[in-house]
Amino acid sequence: MDEEKQSYQHPEIEKKGQKRKLEEVIEEEEDELEIEEEQGTASLTWERIQVIEYEVTEQVTVLNSTFSWGVFDRAAAKRATSIIADLAKSEETVNVIINCNAIPALVKHLQAPPSPFPSGDDGNYEKPFEHEVEKGCAFALGLLTSKPEHQQLIVDSGALPHLVDLLKRRECGCNSRAVNSIIRRAADTITNLAHENGGIKTSVRIEGGLPPLVELLQYPDTKVQRAAAGALRTLAFKNDENKKQIVECNALPILVLMLRSADAAIHSEAVGVIGNLVHSSPDIKKQVLLAGALQPVIGLLSEFSSLLLSIKSIIGVSYLDDSSCCSESQREAALLIGQFATTDSDCKVHIVQRGALQPLIATLQSTDLQLKEMSAFALGRLAQDTHNQAGIVYNGGFSPLLKLLDSKNGPLQHNAAFALYGLADNEDNVSDFVKLGAVQKLQDGEFIFQATKDCIAKTLKRLEEKIHGQVLSHLIYLMRVEDKVVQRRVALALAHLCSPNYLREIFIDNNGLELLLGLLGTTSVKHQRDGSLALYSLANKATLLSPIDAAPTSPTTQVYLGIPFVNNATDSDVTFLVEGTRFYAHRSTLLASSDIFRAMFDGGYREKDARAVEIPNIRLEIFELMMRYIYTGSVNVPIDIAEDLLRAADQYLLESLKRLCENTIAQHISLDNVSSMYELSEAFNALSLRHLCILFILQNFEKWIKRPGSFHLIKRAVPEICGFFSRSLPKRNHFPQE
Repeated sequence: MDEEKQSYQHPEIEKKGQKRKLEEVIEEEEDELEIEEEQGTASLTWERIQVIEYEVTEQVTVLNSTFSWGVFDRAAAKRATSIIADLAKSEETVNVIINCNAIPALVKHLQAPPSPFPSGDDGNYEKPFEHEVEKGCAFALGLLTSKPEHQQLIVDSGALPHLVDLLKRRECGCNSRAVNSIIRRAADTITNLAHENGGIKTSVRIEGGLPPLVELLQYPDTKVQRAAAGALRTLAFKNDENKKQIVECNALPILVLMLRSADAAIHSEAVGVIGNLVHSSPDIKKQVLLAGALQPVIGLLSEFSSLLLSIKSIIGVSYLDDSSCCSESQREAALLIGQFATTDSDCKVHIVQRGALQPLIATLQSTDLQLKEMSAFALGRLAQDTHNQAGIVYNGGFSPLLKLLDSKNGPLQHNAAFALYGLADNEDNVSDFVKLGAVQKLQDGEFIFQATKDCIAKTLKRLEEKIHGQVLSHLIYLMRVEDKVVQRRVALALAHLCSPNYLREIFIDNNGLELLLGLLGTTSVKHQRDGSLALYSLANKATLLSPIDAAPTSPTTQVYLGIPFVNNATDSDVTFLVEGTRFYAHRSTLLASSDIFRAMFDGGYREKDARAVEIPNIRLEIFELMMRYIYTGSVNVPIDIAEDLLRAADQYLLESLKRLCENTIAQHISLDNVSSMYELSEAFNALSLRHLCILFILQNFEKWIKRPGSFHLIKRAVPEICGFFSRSLPKRNHFPQE
């Protein structure tokens, strides 16, 4: 200690040249170390670890033995902190440094050495490397905070009180470069220590770190302002008590002023602090708005969007990679506008009135994914207001939002989907959804998150609920007068979304069906697919109104004798010869079953008085099943004989049996046989089977149309499709005016 005092007692005899020379030596050694580090291997070898351990241990020893104001002690301590900091720049060496007990030694030097004078009065003597050693220690410790356990070890070693004291060195009245630098390093180290560490954020508050950081926001040096704001930004994130104290320290007015700074680094940190303060804090959000933050935040976004549009206009392109000129400020501003928009309905309106809408829409076309994500988020919140919904579409926001649904970025896609969900709540926007093909995009899009898929489904449901009254009348008008592209989009949308009650007016009376059928005849695979799916949806709705599998009502009361009377000679009054085998029956039952039997036995045919009627073209097995149905009203139809039984049922006009056969056959329709099944339905007038074949074709159109002969068949089926809808869709006198 005596030597330390002696070395400091006569600083005036130290020549300035000697001091400069010593500093030059230190800088040269540091340069050599940096070169050595650059030439080192990417991964640490055992030999390299030993070298680092030796070096760090040596420097720790120096730090532990040089805690004085002696010029050589200070120089040695400065050099030691510099060497450790350079080694700590590589994450691979951090564990080695910590294992060599570097943290306690560095923490010790965060404070100035004790005064060499008993009274503590240093007088006017120059302090060698004043602030430099502490700055180096703060910097080195900041590099050792990459892991939570390292952060905690530094705090447990007592670093926080010293770091907070370093923040207060401005109180000495000195505004030297060294003071500015040490304050900045202290703030940066606090930021690193508190990063994603809730416990340390709280410890900083307990140690009194928040008030000096707030005061530093008004420090003359802009780098210090920025470092202080960065620390407050980290400390405010997800820590309600810290947020509260920062606001109580009156940080909001100066933060709002910083938002207007021309220095991008300053307003970027300021908007970040405000963003973290208002996150999940409605009361603070209101205070921030009262402090006047809204307009400068909008200004940050407007400044960028105006620049972007100007550049695009000058160079004459619609696409420009603007990621390099998009700063964090714009991203944070867009996010903050979205957070402000959740306050209340009035705030949503005020945000738009103050000019936020156009820059938000403009930034949707940026190449910066995060900026687009935040802008879509903000528009989604603004779109919860009825007038904003119309304003967003009017100002050109609909198309870029729709385009973002194609993004492969999940959060961006979801925010765009949520914004569109809001826009769909306004009846004035429904026609835009339809005209621009948004309904098809919503139906066909590939969405990443389940929440996005749910949002899309709700949007389509919301549109469906809006299509009535004036909205429906407007869409039908568009379907009549717009160009063919829009007409088709309207028809496609209405087929999926319109209530079944209005289908006839739309698709029969106003030629919507013709538009859908026209899509099937194009060479575009997408048009064919869209048209077939729309017709399938329309057919399903028509089926609900007029089920195609309902058996026709018999004109006469059916008499069922029951299974014991099938091929029973008892009381039999007519015999059939089928494949040489006698089959007994009863005229009363046959007369009640079909017009063919009534004509056969009541008309002028020779079978009327015949005791045995020959059946030349039906196999016995088929005839027996047909009779079983006539006597019981039901029969199991095996698929292997369903076609033969259908032929027999058609021959004897047994419509209910035909329907059973058609249903059995329909259950086995496939891509391979649907064409032959359709031809079968035509041959035997099997209307139900024909309709089911058409439904199958429409449902599987994309695969089926690739098969030979399919295009010819669909052209042949068009009249039947028209007939089906004409028969199935009920008439209405007018559209209800809800």
